[in-house]
Amino acid sequence: MKKLLTLIFGMFLAGMAGAQDPIFSQFYAMPLQLNPGFAGTAAAPRAGIAYRNQWTGFNSAYRTYAAYYEQSFHRLNSGIGFHLEGDNAGDGIFKTNRFSAAYAYRLKVNDFIALKLGLEMGVHSVSLDWNKLIFPDQIDDVNGITYNSEEIRPDNTGRTSLDISSGLLLLSEKFYLGVGLKHLNTPSQSILRLKNNLVPGLPIRYTFHGGTEWVVKKGNKRQEPSFVSPNFMFVAQGPYKQLNVGAYASLGSVFAGSWFRHTFGNADAVILLAGFREGPFKIGISYDATISGLANNAGGTFEVTMGILFPNKKRPDINDCTRMFQ
Repeated sequence: MKKLLTLIFGMFLAGMAGAQDPIFSQFYAMPLQLNPGFAGTAAAPRAGIAYRNQWTGFNSAYRTYAAYYEQSFHRLNSGIGFHLEGDNAGDGIFKTNRFSAAYAYRLKVNDFIALKLGLEMGVHSVSLDWNKLIFPDQIDDVNGITYNSEEIRPDNTGRTSLDISSGLLLLSEKFYLGVGLKHLNTPSQSILRLKNNLVPGLPIRYTFHGGTEWVVKKGNKRQEPSFVSPNFMFVAQGPYKQLNVGAYASLGSVFAGSWFRHTFGNADAVILLAGFREGPFKIGISYDATISGLANNAGGTFEVTMGILFPNKKRPDINDCTRMFQ
């Protein structure tokens, strides 16, 4: 027991020194988390919320909440957006909160291609609930957990920093490609004064994503269109890498999807998605079936997302294939 808790605490400190952003499996439902270039991409204003419970086999190991709003300004060839995200690790022992505002400028290359340049600025805060920590010197082989520890509580158990990101998005009716760079200034997360606070900040997150769209049946005022969108997402942050490859299919008011996630060290999970759209509202539920060595203990991961695309009669200046994001 003592060795196990020592290992867990060591992993916790290591995670603080080289943290990784939570990534939603339903990345299309949180477009600003993926790439600030998505600000103002849709023809109408849109908003959404998301909840992720990762590794349900562990007691509230990682829970992530997010919400966003974005809209375009056609006359200015611009779009703005706001993104709020909270992440609780270890049943709330370590919390991360982010709030950011994004701006994207739309450059029309020709009648079929547009380029979007996105910039995002916000605040990144972390906090530690010291009272929930259990240190190795609190474990007694006979009496169990005691309440006296020689560990010294830090003067400050929270930190807030500026967070800057950028993104590039190429849109056309045949395909879309994007590059997102999160945490360009590597905001510091050090609150325990590890190595005199010389620990590197949050690593830059590199995201490369893209896809296409095959229209099966065109929609009309009464019925949503039917289409299939094969896509991929590659994410690299510090030593962590992952690749999601799969497809999203919309059949009128019902949609579904499936992806395979690989972390380059091992095959990680199969992602299954189902949902429906009713008017401007959209709801999706996904499950990550873990297939790595953690499968027996970690369990799977659930996500629930809800979105709304507000009515707007204006048409975009080009047709693109990002309908799955709307």
